[in-house]
Amino acid sequence: MTTMIVDAGPMVSYLAAADQWHDWTVAQWSALPRPFLTCESALSEACFVVLREGGDPANVLALLQRGILKIALDLNREATALEVLMRRYADTPMSLADACLVRLAEIHPDCRVLTLDRDFIHYRRHGRQVIPLLSPW
Repeated sequence: MTTMIVDAGPMVSYLAAADQWHDWTVAQWSALPRPFLTCESALSEACFVVLREGGDPANVLALLQRGILKIALDLNREATALEVLMRRYADTPMSLADACLVRLAEIHPDCRVLTLDRDFIHYRRHGRQVIPLLSPW
């Protein structure tokens, strides 16, 4: 079974019926094994975007409470690895949320990252390995 790692974009899209990727995201979430792994930074980003778009950011946390999402990264434990990633991709620039998701992809070799963020095309796990993605593009 492939571990699914989810970025903030699909969280927002899942909750926002008007989002251009909403139907695609709902179809993916219905078909994929759960829980989806994520990190606090991606949750924070999703809450911010949902609020900015006029939605209720508490709905993001409800996904966590319902067991659809699972926080799977300890920021204290992974800070050194995250710093290395953020320095490596400083020209992108890589957000903390993206670094956390790349790190999760390193920790879980049998994974796919569900994302709407094209930066993930450029990111590599363990320096050279392409990260398997699930995206609408």
